[in-house]
Amino acid sequence: MLSCFVIDDEQGAIDLLINYIKKTPFLNLVGSTTNPLEALQILRTQSIDLIFLDINMPQISGIELMPILKDKCQVVLTTAYSEYAVYGFEHNALDYLLKPISFERFLKAAQKALNNTLVSNSDWQQSEKEDDFLFVKTENKGKMIKVNFDDLIYIEGLKNYVSLYTKEERIITLLNIKDLEGRLPAKQFIRVHKSYIVSIKNIKALDSNQILLKDMKAYVPLGDTYRTNFFDVLNKNMMGSKR
Repeated sequence: MLSCFVIDDEQGAIDLLINYIKKTPFLNLVGSTTNPLEALQILRTQSIDLIFLDINMPQISGIELMPILKDKCQVVLTTAYSEYAVYGFEHNALDYLLKPISFERFLKAAQKALNNTLVSNSDWQQSEKEDDFLFVKTENKGKMIKVNFDDLIYIEGLKNYVSLYTKEERIITLLNIKDLEGRLPAKQFIRVHKSYIVSIKNIKALDSNQILLKDMKAYVPLGDTYRTNFFDVLNKNMMGSKR
């Protein structure tokens, strides 16, 4: 099931796409808006798989929105003007729907989004079984870095970004910390705060609600919400007085 959002300054165009989404079994409508600036606020707080985005809108156009959205989700552009197609694909749009949009053409774009997701998930599941690393995109366009799980000491969430810390470097990538948490082996990593994940083997000491990690001078906070699970994981290796 793909969560999707519709952004178009014409309510009639939104209503048509909502009708198509409801007819498509693997799509789930999260919301819609005629205000692209309002959409930006919503997309900062919600995880969306697929956006149907109009190009010609007041305040900010769909083309201007594309660099802001970057790799947060898949984007299908919608417009009445075919000359904008090249701009859409230059900004990595998944597909381009020319108005008036038929259901057959809509379904083809939606299926493409689903196939991309299934391939991505399959690739991850395969790597999770066989590999002990992941590749992450960096701030430099087109550049990816291989990160070995054994080298990771901790991860810090920064709004739409995460920082991955190893002994040697800090890597910034456009990922949601919750999504990244699901990609890490549970036996090696543990969430200790809404903004932090740490490597279990690199925990050096615990001082009240502060975690000291090997090769790191700064402490990582232990959040109250994660405290019980943290001690449950570590309890089998604890000695001395009970917490």
